[in-house]
Amino acid sequence: MTDDMKRGLVLVQQQLKELDAIFTDTMETLNTVAGAERLAKWKTRTVALLTESLGQKEGQKFASLQPGPSFTNDLVEEFTDLIDYFKTPLVDLSKQLAQAARCPSGGN
Repeated sequence: MTDDMKRGLVLVQQQLKELDAIFTDTMETLNTVAGAERLAKWKTRTVALLTESLGQKEGQKFASLQPGPSFTNDLVEEFTDLIDYFKTPLVDLSKQLAQAARCPSGGN
């Protein structure tokens, strides 16, 4: 099981890197509309990868993330909040997988 968790950890870390790349590119161009479109495609791909790698439960949990409405008039701030909204659960999942990969299963 630890090999699966290690592969899952690598997958989550890769998706975090892709998320950071979307953020960086969007902040350089300030095209938040294109950034949001890229983010939507990234989320769909991430859900599929999580489901395939870590199971239906993790995929559904990530798929169910739906940000609420934003009431600011600052598109950059809204986009930053959106990135953080998806980044936080992936960082948490990464920490859980890293911990599980270090701990031997069986509970000696």
